Amino acid sequence: MKKYIVFDVGGTNVKHGIILEDYTILSKNTYPTQCSNLEFFLADMLHVIEEYTSSQQISGIAISLPGYINPQTGYSEQAGSITALDNQNLKELLEAKVALRVEIENDGNCAALAEKLNGNAVDCTDFICMTIGTGIGGGIFVNNQILHGTSFRGGEFGFMITQGGQGIKSIMHRNASTSSLIHAYKQLIGMEMEETISGEQVFFEAITNPDVQALIDSWLKSLSYGIFNLAVTLNPQKLLIGGGISVRENLINHLMDHLEEIPFWHEFKIPIEICKHKNDAGMIGAFYHFKRTSEVQAVC
Repeated sequence: MKKYIVFDVGGTNVKHGIILEDYTILSKNTYPTQCSNLEFFLADMLHVIEEYTSSQQISGIAISLPGYINPQTGYSEQAGSITALDNQNLKELLEAKVALRVEIENDGNCAALAEKLNGNAVDCTDFICMTIGTGIGGGIFVNNQILHGTSFRGGEFGFMITQGGQGIKSIMHRNASTSSLIHAYKQLIGMEMEETISGEQVFFEAITNPDVQALIDSWLKSLSYGIFNLAVTLNPQKLLIGGGISVRENLINHLMDHLEEIPFWHEFKIPIEICKHKNDAGMIGAFYHFKRTSEVQAVC
């Protein structure tokens, strides 16, 4: 069975692995993302590719990438927090260095594709996948098709205003992402911003610290506002939540508590579920996009 390299590029880490044609992930690992330097970013990715190709036969490379990505060409007008890839074409840059076909799709769309393939949206024609991590992203399925938008900006939920009057903190990227929660926690306890702490540690601290719990409640409220806005705009069959935070027990129950406090939620209420593939969704969806692109090219 053929083997492929898959990358899921995030603002903090790059996940990578080897995947088979039947979507079995044979191995996976991570390395820190070089967000602002193109030379360093490419060097890290090429090093991983070389390690894989030196020990096994590889048939292609599939990449999940944040930002406004043209899935036909691989061009990224803007790549989220990966500023090194703004106005760059990672597909062309890699194909110039390695003798393998490369395909790239937006990370939120990859998560949605994975859930549509064999996750918790197999039987859905209209659903939303929201990914929560360094930023807020997502994918939208309408009439059984990914909604890319006219300029590949569909699913950029992170720019939704959920806390009006708060300046830059008004948008979900700054009030409902995992990184925004960690940032607020550091401010609360006076921790240096350069210090490293996980979202899991913040939730653990909340067990005994009511101020931290209040911080999490505010974060959940912002998240619930975004979910409500999507529900009343698109009326999907369900909304799925992915990203590292999705592994938390009772996340859905706590979110539902906040949603129930929003007037009119009872009229627009939809099921809220966790993505089946969790942190593997980006890699699986990227490879699904790779295979779909291969099928289109074969027909042409």
